[in-house]
Amino acid sequence: MPELVFFSGTMDCGKSTLALQIEHNRSARGLKGLIFTRDDRAGEGKLSSRLGLVTDAVEAAPGMDLYGYLVEQMTYGGKVDYVIVDEAQFLAPDQIDQLARIVDDLALDVFAFGITTDFRTKLFPGSQRLIELADRVETLQVEAMCWCGARATHNARTVGGEMVVEGEQVVVGDVQRSAEEVGYEVLCRRHHRKRMTSAVARAVALSPDVLPVTSD
Repeated sequence: MPELVFFSGTMDCGKSTLALQIEHNRSARGLKGLIFTRDDRAGEGKLSSRLGLVTDAVEAAPGMDLYGYLVEQMTYGGKVDYVIVDEAQFLAPDQIDQLARIVDDLALDVFAFGITTDFRTKLFPGSQRLIELADRVETLQVEAMCWCGARATHNARTVGGEMVVEGEQVVVGDVQRSAEEVGYEVLCRRHHRKRMTSAVARAVALSPDVLPVTSD
């Protein structure tokens, strides 16, 4: 039976790599997939992995009818056997409904990949709707690591190396941006609560210890 599957995890846990692997495996068997993405780090209409792999995709712009787009492609002779959606957290809830309709009405598997929560630990609307509708929710087994070595569970937005907790929910960045730019870092819950990024931890480690002073 066709399924809507949501593969979720933090940043840097291999979501896009798995999406590309699924595309490779199925295309190698003669199947034809349609790939949607939104705001990929490699630019518009691209699905890319931090390992350096990249392929063309359809940019799922705000307001775009994903179901209607697919039906149009198939009406004009396009062959589509499955659908892959990367950066699914950025989609609107009604676009997630359209993905469910692709599964139910067109009998196609849809594999969606995305981050569950934002830098404020709040659910992305697209991810929330996927959790509500998906036939399966799979947590990726490749665990990203906090700078302290613990399992990373939260995404942090940084500016100048320091964590910020206010601002627009969607600001495109990457874990490999320079410290002066808007970037992202994965942290364990403890260090996310303390707002202690790797840059802050290094600064603390380099600061001279303050010892108690006693007088005789």
